[in-house]
Amino acid sequence: MEPVLPKLVEDACRTLQDLAAQEAAFQKIAAAAVATLKSGGKILTCGNGGSAADAMHLAEELVGHFRNHRPSLPAVSLVADGTLLTCIGNDYGFDQVFSRQVEGLANANDLLVCFSSSGNSPNILRALAAAKIKGVKSVALLGKGGGQARGKADWEIIVANSDSGRIQEAHTLILHALLEVIEHEITP
Repeated sequence: MEPVLPKLVEDACRTLQDLAAQEAAFQKIAAAAVATLKSGGKILTCGNGGSAADAMHLAEELVGHFRNHRPSLPAVSLVADGTLLTCIGNDYGFDQVFSRQVEGLANANDLLVCFSSSGNSPNILRALAAAKIKGVKSVALLGKGGGQARGKADWEIIVANSDSGRIQEAHTLILHALLEVIEHEITP
């Protein structure tokens, strides 16, 4: 068997290093998240498959804690309720599992954070459209050139890689960096 890990590590390092060029976009996203939480808004998250895991990860770290013991921060993962997802999927179609929740749960002072390695998931596109209609600010963490979601969020970071694994690793780094900024800015 040929060595696998060194090539993957090299590709992951290159992908993560490329994120540094998107610092300005990251700063805008972090400022929006902090402003949302300081104003009493909540952060809503969504994604599919591995991106659903990222969405749940961000929400649970906000409600629980990341590094510092601090008061709980308001966040809801739109992927976490299986009965709700299957109800909406059954009655309206899987394309609407997130947009219906944005319609019912989001307020104008909230922030929607979408994770999508392709940027082409119909349910992510509909969630971004629903957020815009409700006046909810949005963030898209994307890959593969951004797909159809490119330009649909208020702020975005597009990971410069076409491999879903590398994209999701980069999204995890971004969400950890976001949590560090939030905890630093919100807690004394």
